Amino acid sequence: MELAYKLDSYGKPAWIALTVLGFMAWWPLGLAILAFAIGSGRFGCGKRSFARWQEQGGETMKGFGCWTRSAPSSGNRAFDEYRQDTLRRLEEEQKEFRDFLDRLRQAKDKAEFDQFMAERRRRANEPQPDASGNG
Repeated sequence: MELAYKLDSYGKPAWIALTVLGFMAWWPLGLAILAFAIGSGRFGCGKRSFARWQEQGGETMKGFGCWTRSAPSSGNRAFDEYRQDTLRRLEEEQKEFRDFLDRLRQAKDKAEFDQFMAERRRRANEPQPDASGNG
């Protein structure tokens, strides 16, 4: 376990490097290192993260494990509520902006398609030169 303490002193990048090297050397070794790192909470996943999520009441995180993003509690409940409301508002604004961009792209695509169809109709109505050369 001395190796684990040494890697802990370097942080998460050292564990990631060891996992990659383990997979490169022999895939079961890499898998074992990955399972150990996740199970021990060294990647921010596993039992320790789940316990922390339960201690927080599961409210500040949308899920649990390493696949979620949430800021830790500041200790000031009023600020935490303000931050949560602000983040929710920003997410709503981001969604509205994405919807606006989608509508803008659709309008541009429709305008380009209408222009193409108008040009096509205009070409179809123009007299075609005679292919026999008797024009």
